[in-house]
Amino acid sequence: MKCVIIDDEPLAIDVLKGYCEKIQFMEVVGTYTNALDAIAVIKEREVDLIFSDIEMPQISGIDFIHSMDNKPMFIFTTAYSQYAIEGFELNAVDYLVKPIPYHRFVKAVVRAKELMSFKEKEKNMRLPHISPSCGVQDGQTGYIFVKADYENIKLNIDDIVYIQGLKDYLKIHIAGVNKPVLTLLSFGDFLEKVPEEQFLRIHKSFVVNVSYIRSVQKNKVIINDNRIPIGESYKTAFMERLGL
Repeated sequence: MKCVIIDDEPLAIDVLKGYCEKIQFMEVVGTYTNALDAIAVIKEREVDLIFSDIEMPQISGIDFIHSMDNKPMFIFTTAYSQYAIEGFELNAVDYLVKPIPYHRFVKAVVRAKELMSFKEKEKNMRLPHISPSCGVQDGQTGYIFVKADYENIKLNIDDIVYIQGLKDYLKIHIAGVNKPVLTLLSFGDFLEKVPEEQFLRIHKSFVVNVSYIRSVQKNKVIINDNRIPIGESYKTAFMERLGL
């Protein structure tokens, strides 16, 4: 797994580089004290994972990740725990607080390795006649596969009621099924698989199937007996899409 390390403190870079060298599947392809210097290598070398500090002089790690169109996986490394929530909202693989213990570093990179393997398997199992960005073709009802409980489960797209984000996982609620499907998937990956016009993100932790919306209140969507919050940053776009 190819990685780059970005930190304005050379000593912090040395610590992470030393940790990487102890792990067989890790390969450090670049270290940088300035995030902007890493851009070319990230594009040219097809980097799998970025370790990035957050508070840096020229551009913060959060702003740097925000600026990237096609983001590799990334892990934030910082001395400040107050950025944790924002880091996970960006779908960070993990958030490591300095000084970083080796066992905690290992846990983070193993998680990244598992996520990368999952995405590769998922990509390989996509059938060639199905568009990767949409589960519906030629007006027919589509479906997706998600990995759950050590198997790949087929879900009919029209049966998906809403999705709740839980850190590294998604909880997919299916019509007529009491137990939701729990899968290691990001919102971004899920939304690439389903029709854009059918599924809307209304909160940092929720995506809903428009077909199942019973009513819309001021700050909530009602689906069956569930009252799902509408996030302020999503509200305007959501209301416009529904013509409200």
